[in-house]
Amino acid sequence: MRILITNDDGIRAPGMEALVNVASKFGEVKIVAPDRERSACGHSMTMRDPLRATPYPWPGIEAIEVNGVPVDCVNVGLTVAWPDGCDLILSGINNGPNLGFDITYSGTVAGAMEGTINGIRSISLSMALFVSGAPIHYETGAAWLEENWEMLVTAPQGRLSFLNVNIPSIAYPELRGHRITQMGQRVYQDRVEARSDPWGRIYYWQGGVVVMEPNQPGTDVQAVDEGFVSITPVSLDWTNHELMKQLETEMRSREK
Repeated sequence: MRILITNDDGIRAPGMEALVNVASKFGEVKIVAPDRERSACGHSMTMRDPLRATPYPWPGIEAIEVNGVPVDCVNVGLTVAWPDGCDLILSGINNGPNLGFDITYSGTVAGAMEGTINGIRSISLSMALFVSGAPIHYETGAAWLEENWEMLVTAPQGRLSFLNVNIPSIAYPELRGHRITQMGQRVYQDRVEARSDPWGRIYYWQGGVVVMEPNQPGTDVQAVDEGFVSITPVSLDWTNHELMKQLETEMRSREK
């Protein structure tokens, strides 16, 4: 199996090492990842600046760091590392959760999205850590992935779809299993904060506190909150097909 690995935390991130160590047991791995952290870049791509692809020293594995975002890395990887294509694209393991609406912001998820657009089975993986400063149990993510590798890489994904996996950042024996979930909701309170620089000039810092309602049955948010790994099938077809039918009916009625 030919495997391309990327992330949005940068090629030096510990989550990258954990993912590479597992994937290397199941196929030939090549790494193409950002040269620095690119979190919350979403499904952006570099269009007006040159991309530099530089070899990165990784024992026994071809690795390349790119001065771009995860989407750039996937496309550079399919041009330079795997010019004849690959069988699987893995993005992660991310430092923090990618649940609910957050997948629209996530560079980690964007790596899997770009792989899917290129017609390649893709999976994004994240460690769901909710307490600032607490240890991130990458060893839990790695152990769960190794144990469930066959399930993930052979599971039906469907056209224009990929899997978004969130693993609770707890000790491995504490994991309660996994659930197939739908996207939940993660809303940020006080998203933009006004601050002053040393000269009294106002600037704005964007972030905010996550307001996460745990009572969201069947969602990734609830599963992780209860100690389960969430596996969410995500479709790139954002068309609201039900609304299409309503609109067609409404438009026809107005034409009479």
